[in-house]
Amino acid sequence: MSETKATRLERNTTDGGAEVATLTLANPPLNLFDQAMLDALVADLAELSARPPRALLLRAEGKLVSGGVDVHVFDGLSTEQGAELWRTLFAQIIHPLEALPCPVVFAAHGLTLTAAFEMALACDLILAAPKAKFGLVETVVGLTPSMGGPQRLAERAGSGRAREFVMTSDLYDAATMAEWGVVNAVHDDVDTAARELVHRLAQGPTKAHAATKQIIEAWRSGGVAHADSVTPEVSGALFGTADLRGAVRSFLEVGPGKATYTGE
Repeated sequence: MSETKATRLERNTTDGGAEVATLTLANPPLNLFDQAMLDALVADLAELSARPPRALLLRAEGKLVSGGVDVHVFDGLSTEQGAELWRTLFAQIIHPLEALPCPVVFAAHGLTLTAAFEMALACDLILAAPKAKFGLVETVVGLTPSMGGPQRLAERAGSGRAREFVMTSDLYDAATMAEWGVVNAVHDDVDTAARELVHRLAQGPTKAHAATKQIIEAWRSGGVAHADSVTPEVSGALFGTADLRGAVRSFLEVGPGKATYTGE
C-alpha cells in the first residue's frame, strides 16, 4: 500500500523536541488530484486531525506541485453528484485542514494548479520559489473553482483580483502573488525555508497559535465585532496553559526571548 499511495505523511521532531508533520503530494510527474490522491488526502487529514502535530508542512515532490484535477473525476456527474463532490471535499479536506490547531505552511516549488492551489489557500502561510506559478484554470472545462479557491483568494488579494484570476484562467508568478499578498514570501530554496519555518513555529506556543487561528476564523465568518466577541474567552483560556505561565516567569526572571514551549 505504501508504495502506491499518492501522498506521504511523515512525522519527526525538531531539535527542541517538538513534533512536526510533513504531508507530501507524492505521485509525480503531475501529482494529479485523481480519486487516489483525494482518498489519500482524506485519510491523511483524518489522521492529522486525530493526532495533530505542533506544525504541518504541505509540499510536493517532482517538477510540479500539481497539474490540477484529473478531469475524469468530473466526467458524467449529475447536478446532484457534482454538488455532493464539493460538499465532501470541503468536509473531508479543506475544512479539516483549516481547523488543525497548529500552524500550517504550504511550500510551492513549481506549477501549482486548481485543487493544489485551493489547498494552499486553506493553509496559514504560503511560501514559493521564484519559478513557481499559480492558476485556477477550471474554466477550461466550463467550471469554476469549487474547493474554496475564489473566496479564499478574494480574502487575501481582494475580490477584483480573485475575479481576474479565475475568469482569465491565466497563470501568475510567485512575485505577483507576493505583491498581491497571497504568497507570504519567496525563497530560492523554498523547501529548506519552509522546513525551517515549520520547525520554528512548532517550537512556539502551540495553543497560542491555535487561538490566533480561532480569532481570525471568527473574523472571517462574522467580521471584527464577532472576532472581538470571542477573543476574551479564546485568549483568556491561554492563562491556564503551562506555556503561558512558564513564558511569563521566564520573561520576568531572565528577560524576553528565552522561554521554551511544550505545546501545553
